[in-house]
Formats: sequence, structure tokens, C-alpha cells
Amino acid sequence: MSSPTECFTGASKNTVAKLLNDVGLVCAEYHDKTVRNLRCKRVQVDEVWSFTYAKQRDVADAKSAPDGAGDTWTWTAIDADTKLAVSWLVGARNSQCAFQFLNDVALRMDGRVRLTSDVLKSYAEAVDAAFEGRVDYGQLVKIYGTRI
Repeated sequence: MSSPTECFTGASKNTVAKLLNDVGLVCAEYHDKTVRNLRCKRVQVDEVWSFTYAKQRDVADAKSAPDGAGDTWTWTAIDADTKLAVSWLVGARNSQCAFQFLNDVALRMDGRVRLTSDVLKSYAEAVDAAFEGRVDYGQLVKIYGTRI
């Protein structure tokens, strides 16, 4: 029985997957080379949770879980005005990834930037080292409650 991908494209799903991977690599290389010397005024950073192969709590019981299985976080930096994806990083939700991510964001900037994050401690620890004083940094705290 053919998969929907095979029926729709006339190519095997492995061929389509390889093509998507190849295109993704070229796009990432293009972004890395061209998204530089940005004069962004306001950049917002956040991280999005997903999982690879199985959720972290289920990895120990999973059959043949590969290395890297479990929780996966995509760190994102978005220009608040243009919605340009300044940078992203896929990895763990830890200080090491925060430093790597914010260093990349800082290297793409030309001039001072206003950076906003949530209250994840790793951001506060990494922002000064990454931007070396070329940043106005604030954390956005959301408070939820019943409406009066």
C-alpha cells in the first residue's frame, strides 16, 4: 500500500524526506550567511517544547529509543517589528543552550537592542555575557487570575 506522500508526489517517502532535509540544510546555510548586521530595535526570545521519538518521561520504557530521544526545545529569537526569525537553536532547555543561542543572536546584531524574554533563569545568566552591554534586557512576567 502506498503512503499519501507516494500517491501525491509519485516519489517514495524516503526520497521526499531526503529532499526536505537537503532543502533545509541549504536554507539554514543561507540564513546563517545573510541574516547578519541586523539593526533590530526589539527582539523577543522564547523556547518551544516538543519531543523526539518519545516524551522524556517515557524514554526509559520505550523500545530502542535512539540517542537524543526525549524532550526537545526550539529556542527562537524574533524581531518584534518585522517578525524576522533572527536565530533559532534546537537543543535542551539548559544554561549551555541559552549561552549558545544568545551568543548567536548577539553576533547577528549591529548596535544596541532591546531584548525581552520570559523568566527562565538561563536567559538572565547568559544575556550579559552574550551582548557585552549592547542590550537593554527585560523579562516579561505573566500573571494569570480571575477577571473582576
